[in-house]
Amino acid sequence: MSETEPIDAGPRRRRSPLVVASVAAAVLLAGGGTYWAVAASDDGRDGSARTAASDARGTTPPVPGGTGPGIAPGEPDPNDGTYRVTGSLPDGPDKAYTYRHRGVVTAADVSRLAEALGVAGTPRKEGIEWRVGPEKDGTGPSLTVLAAAPGEWRYSAAGPVSDSCPKSKDCPGGYTRGKPVGEEAAKKAAAPVLKALGLGAAPVHAAELMDALRVVSADPVVGRLPTMAWSTDVRVAPDGQVVGASGRVLAPVRGAEYPVISAEQAVEELNSSVAVTRGGTGGCASPVPLDGGAIAQGEGSVGPGTGTDPGGPCDESPGATKPVKERVTIHSARFGLASYPERNQPALVPAWLFEGERDGRPYRFSYPAVPLDVLAPDPDQQSHLRLESYRASDRQLKVGFTGGVCSRYVVRVEEESATRVRLRLYDTPIEPGRVCILIAVPLTATVTLEQPLGDRAVVDAVTGKPVPRT
Repeated sequence: MSETEPIDAGPRRRRSPLVVASVAAAVLLAGGGTYWAVAASDDGRDGSARTAASDARGTTPPVPGGTGPGIAPGEPDPNDGTYRVTGSLPDGPDKAYTYRHRGVVTAADVSRLAEALGVAGTPRKEGIEWRVGPEKDGTGPSLTVLAAAPGEWRYSAAGPVSDSCPKSKDCPGGYTRGKPVGEEAAKKAAAPVLKALGLGAAPVHAAELMDALRVVSADPVVGRLPTMAWSTDVRVAPDGQVVGASGRVLAPVRGAEYPVISAEQAVEELNSSVAVTRGGTGGCASPVPLDGGAIAQGEGSVGPGTGTDPGGPCDESPGATKPVKERVTIHSARFGLASYPERNQPALVPAWLFEGERDGRPYRFSYPAVPLDVLAPDPDQQSHLRLESYRASDRQLKVGFTGGVCSRYVVRVEEESATRVRLRLYDTPIEPGRVCILIAVPLTATVTLEQPLGDRAVVDAVTGKPVPRT
């Protein structure tokens, strides 16, 4: 993928490289989709997550869990975990384009990539993948490329890595022992590979460790905009050799143009969203690391692959609901692109790329700059988000639904008439591109109406059916 201009960015964590389709389709998804159901508290998680408070006009009414009276957008609500801003937020454009994944990877594409990585051999098509190498005895460099756009690829200097390696030993191609090289040494080792891939001028970061490997990540520039969750990653061993890499073959193609919300509006939506905080139900479920790698503890900070989240206390018993209230301080924001669904299709979407701190650690994350109702699929194409119950108190509705640990949720009033109130539930991935185990969690969100509900019906805008009152 080619560059257009360099940008300045801080440390970031590794993005998911090639996801083996046969496994990922069965058990792993990132934001949205089918949930694995587990035993969970039946208390609706009310108060265990940030409470949604957003209406059809995109404002944040003064309701519990939202931004209360006298609290400026982005300032912390003392009653719950919120996002606060230090300094000013930048202005963005009025409109911007998405970039879609189109086309198929050809043998010529694979050959060029293999040559850049120094993998010898002729590309061969095996099902949904292209493969180059390894040698007949199963050793030597290998390259695997998914044929469908964007052509996610994965390179290993030692050939395929076994999933059944004894825990007491290093697997072939695995690096669990040794002292990782320094950041500058890793960048120097990765530079020839990145240059050959057309990423010589890309912003490069090397703070992440995967056991004894140092990961060098290069964020490409697309449409003259910085990106997040779209990196090419190069893994450097303790001896300074490049032993693995991953990225995407095909550059995305410019798609539709959409209106853009401001960074301030994005922070307001973040403060009005529902999300399972670290340490809540599912907080013990760590993402499955590729290559036996590190477990993410928030963007820009990773630790050893212990199988637990070292960022806070965690009760792994079924139904455990111990939320960790956290403060996210935003120091800066840039307008760019991040990987989000666009009407159920993967895309690079205009987004606000935030940098700051979470519980005192560096934290980088994004939020869509395109309104959620524009990105969401048509109601007849949305299958997994349903409103399940509500409780009314004057102008407030507490709405229950089943969510997961991978997404943020917002409930909005789509229509408020004399006879009914139509509500719709929206979700966005918390960490786009991160492989995430989906666990069913009961959640509640609060919305505020213009008038008391009275005897009006509450209807799910997606199904068109009444929402049961509890």
